[in-house]
Order: sequence, then structure tokens, then C-alpha cells
Amino acid sequence: MAKLQDLFSQARRTQSGGGMGFLSKNKTESKPHAASLVVEFPTVTAGSAEAALKAGADGLLFAWNGKDTAQLESIKQEITSARALQEELVAGLRLTGGWGTLTREDLLQIKEQGIQYIVLPLNAPAHLLALESKELEKVVTVPLQATGQDNLSRFFIPLAIRSLDALNGIGALLVDFGFKSSPGALTIEDIAYYRGLREAARYPVFVPVEGELNEADAHTLKILGIQAALLTASASVETTTQQIKNVRELLEKLSQEEKEKDTPPPSIRR
Repeated sequence: MAKLQDLFSQARRTQSGGGMGFLSKNKTESKPHAASLVVEFPTVTAGSAEAALKAGADGLLFAWNGKDTAQLESIKQEITSARALQEELVAGLRLTGGWGTLTREDLLQIKEQGIQYIVLPLNAPAHLLALESKELEKVVTVPLQATGQDNLSRFFIPLAIRSLDALNGIGALLVDFGFKSSPGALTIEDIAYYRGLREAARYPVFVPVEGELNEADAHTLKILGIQAALLTASASVETTTQQIKNVRELLEKLSQEEKEKDTPPPSIRR
């Protein structure tokens, strides 16, 4: 229960690389970082999940179309392998389709694959929030961009999002940037809208990031105050591994900057 909260909070803690047992020797020391780093896999490749954890990922997210049971079994194998490396791993499943026909039995099957949370769009059936809510948390995707031509309409969306705060079964939000691919591309208007979402529905937030973050991205992430950075894996394991290291290094740097900002200057002895 409350696995998402564990995922969000562990980033702030220093975790030793030591430990007892054969598996513990594979763990590396984890420095505090500004937000948890979650890697999303659009497709499943054997060994990619374990490689992501070794590179510095905190959590994993897999995509599933809601129909292919063989793919679901492959996801289970990846999660099992990854948990041998990180016992407290938090793994999720983004449903890219089929949510309209999901039943309690389907969600139980998903949970049995080692999944602890699912990502749903806003147009998914509301009754899914009530199914297996204690053991299978829900993350709802919300758009940062209005679908209509009238930009003013985007400022009325938070009024609807406010209702999410009163619903049970939601553990977090995932912000969809729309056509903007990186945090550094966000405008002041975007940030104002994002803050409206945060104030309307007070949930932790996943924010998508790219593997090659620049200075503008870093400054924007500090403004956003996110709980989890979501990096989409590429087709190449080597490329994904390097991108994870790049993002993790930046998140650690932001955490160190926050710590230095909060630390009072040393007193001068006379």
C-alpha cells in the first residue's frame, strides 16, 4: 500500500550501497536527488529494466495495450528480474488502450504481474478508481495544453481538475506537455497553468523529461517542484543507460543546490 508515496520520498534519502546477502553487492550508493527518476518502456526488451536500475532509475513504467497477454507476461518477467536487484522496486503500467473494458478480474491479473500502479487517461471509466484501490494505485494523465483553439479555455480546466481532489483511488497525476517535449520549452503561461493544476488537485506529479537536459530544463524543473521525472526509454539500451545517468546527475545537482540554499552561512568567530 502507498507504494507511490515510497517512490516519491526515497529520492530525498541517501541510501547505502552496502547490505547483507548475495544480491546486495550489486547495489550502488544512492545520493539524494530532487525528484525520483522513473523510466518508461514503450516496448519490452529482456534485461532493459535491470540495466535501467543499475544506471540510476528509481522506478519503472511499462506500456500495455490492454489486450496482449503475452506482452503482459514479458513485463512480469522484467519486473521479477529487476526486483532481484532492487527488492523495494515500484513498477507501474500505462494503459494505452482497452481501459473501457477493464474488469476487477483484469486488475487483479495486472497486480499479479508485480504492478503497483496504473496510468489512466482522463476519459477512462470512473469506476476503475474504485477497483482494487488499496493495492493498485491509479495515476491520472492531465493535459497541459487545451485541445481547443481558445487558449483562454485552458484556465478553466483546473476548475474541473479540482474535482479529482475529492475522488478516492488517485495516487498521483501525470502531466502531458502536449506538443512541448521538454520542461525548458515551457512558457510563463504554461507554468501558471501547471500551478493551477497543482493547486486544484493536490497530488504528487510525474513530469516527462528528455535524456539530454539543458540548463533551461534544469531551471524549469526547479520552478515546477516535481516529485518524479519520467524518462521514456529509447530502442537502444546503451542510449537509455546514458540518458538515465545524465538525468540522475542533474537531479542530484538540483538537490545539492537546494541543500546549500537552505543551509545558513557559518558564523564568524571573533
